[in-house]
Amino acid sequence: MHDRDVRDAILSRLNADHENDADTRIVEEMGVWAGSVRVDVAVINGELSGYELKSDRDTLARLPLQADIYSRVFDKMYLVVGERHAPKARRIIPRWWGVIVAKSKNGAITLSEVREAKANPSPEPFLISQLMWKEEALAVLERHGLAKGWRSKTADAIHRHLSESLTAEQLSEAVRSTLKARIGWLGKPIANQGQVTVHPNLNPTGPTA
Repeated sequence: MHDRDVRDAILSRLNADHENDADTRIVEEMGVWAGSVRVDVAVINGELSGYELKSDRDTLARLPLQADIYSRVFDKMYLVVGERHAPKARRIIPRWWGVIVAKSKNGAITLSEVREAKANPSPEPFLISQLMWKEEALAVLERHGLAKGWRSKTADAIHRHLSESLTAEQLSEAVRSTLKARIGWLGKPIANQGQVTVHPNLNPTGPTA
């Protein structure tokens, strides 16, 4: 069982679940923290949900870092994991993450949800705001009458101003709307680093199991 097999299986399920939902966008390889990491699949609608995939042929070496970063920005997170890695992986991720176990039988992949995802207990508004590019963040500030004097500021300053000026609900809604409307950005490098806050040192604290 390869990563592509697990990816095809979860994409097939998600596309079926949201087939008639015009408010949902499903994207692959969505960058987080200026593209320092990319969540395998993201579902954007009334929530921002992430799906990290680990097939039986993958390793779990990067999972602690990924779990730390994704736990700061996503409303809900799911680990989709091959049954060989499932016991160890569940000890790495936070308890509020959902767990979907992928099994291969006769060349077909089956997915079994063994733990339902719960709401993120501690999202970080500043990091959530950084999912938007600088001009996108400025547009949100403009809509709220908060952009005056901020257009010449750095992306870091603008994202922080945005995260401190809006309620958590306003910020989350603005980010989701922006990501659903964005065109031509997935899987591509960011040419202008002035558009985002760059994190040279990730320094994860590590989640509890």
